[in-house]
Amino acid sequence: MNSIEAVILDAADPAAAELFYERAFGLGERVRVRPAEGVGSGFRGYTLSLVVAQPSIVRGLVGAAIDAGASEVKPVTKSLWGYGGVVRAPDGALWKIATSAKKDTGPDSRTVDEMVLLLGASDVLASKRFYVEQGLPVGKSFGRKYVEFATPGSGVKLALYGRRALAKDAGVPPEGEGPHGLAIATSGTGAFTDPDGFAWQPAA
Repeated sequence: MNSIEAVILDAADPAAAELFYERAFGLGERVRVRPAEGVGSGFRGYTLSLVVAQPSIVRGLVGAAIDAGASEVKPVTKSLWGYGGVVRAPDGALWKIATSAKKDTGPDSRTVDEMVLLLGASDVLASKRFYVEQGLPVGKSFGRKYVEFATPGSGVKLALYGRRALAKDAGVPPEGEGPHGLAIATSGTGAFTDPDGFAWQPAA
């Protein structure tokens, strides 16, 4: 079974990107940075989500990200599903910080419960089949709209979403060209590329 140990993000200034992630989110080895080999434009086809326990943590993490150099894409707000907002890191990656809770039950602990990589798929069912063939069991599936994989012990959870729906959720236009600017470090043995061009490589 291939589980995700880390996401590797392309950055024009890797040292600055590493410093940003340390100051903003403190995710340790789950986020790694490498020099950018090419520059894309528009939506890169993925988002990263931090799932937390309550609104105060959302506000704290979004505030820390903006203080560290991120830009606001969708302001923190309450909605039917909970509370959250989206920021763009200096390297260009989109981060959604969210909780299903609508009220605080304690102080801001800066604790991240889950980190989720959402890949925008041109055909969710085809990508689902591909990943099942790679050994990832399905945890949740909602037809052609959304798939979440069950990878206990993985540092990063993986989910698939339709590309246009994912861009809309992030608050950006769906158009984009060039490299994704992302590699996925796996505890599995093999390297592969999925139907939408997302590359996986052994973590070692």
